[in-house]
Amino acid sequence: MPVRLRAIVGYVLAMVTVAPLVWLLVAVLRPADELFEVSLPSRLTLDNLLYVLTEVPIGRYMLNSAIVSVAVTVIALVLHSMAAYALARLRFPGRRVIFSMIVSTLLVSLPVILVPLFLVARELGLLDTYAGLILPAIFHAFGIFLLRQYYLTIPRELEEAADLDGCGYLRRWWQVVVPLSRPVLSSLAVLFFLANWNAFLWPLTATRDPELRVVQVGISTLQGQYGSAWNYVLAATVIAAVPTLVAFVLGQRRLVEAIKTSGLK
Repeated sequence: MPVRLRAIVGYVLAMVTVAPLVWLLVAVLRPADELFEVSLPSRLTLDNLLYVLTEVPIGRYMLNSAIVSVAVTVIALVLHSMAAYALARLRFPGRRVIFSMIVSTLLVSLPVILVPLFLVARELGLLDTYAGLILPAIFHAFGIFLLRQYYLTIPRELEEAADLDGCGYLRRWWQVVVPLSRPVLSSLAVLFFLANWNAFLWPLTATRDPELRVVQVGISTLQGQYGSAWNYVLAATVIAAVPTLVAFVLGQRRLVEAIKTSGLK
């Protein structure tokens, strides 16, 4: 493909990607009665944002999302890293079968297991609790898969040197493997945080207490059965997107490094 044509295609794709975001920002600043007009707004106003910030408990919703997202991210990184290291380095019967079973869960979507998961959470008394929002979201096969593939690329000589110094598997994992896997751990942290910040189906199913609503469920309450205040929905969406944008910007370099260095080896 010629360079000029490639540039034109790139600009077109960029415009297609950015256009909805520009429309969203403009719509948030429009008066409510001009929301869906195609012409330029007659005036810009912050009323939509101010209403969401003052009349809607968006701060509480975002705090709940932050608690759940950070807790899931930290716990998942530790447990996934340990599991991936065991699958990559330890020799035990059934290791390949276990790994294949873990990867096969990628084919199962949340709606398929939603009812059994709800029944288990109810029997354990996890409904309407932070634990009920955090524990079911910790396991994800992609994290174990990516970390295992990355650990297979780490030279064994480094761990053998640590073994000569008397380090066991746990100490080798913590002092040798974890420092070397910071790029992939950083990328997974960004992915886990974004996924849990944007989670909707399970939080909607597991909570009824308004004090435990996460931000996505909270935004959905602005929509009614017979009508929706779309100006407030869009304003809340913009506010809720700020932490995810910050997380992505801060972790973008690490995310790209992890994709380049680990890939699907």
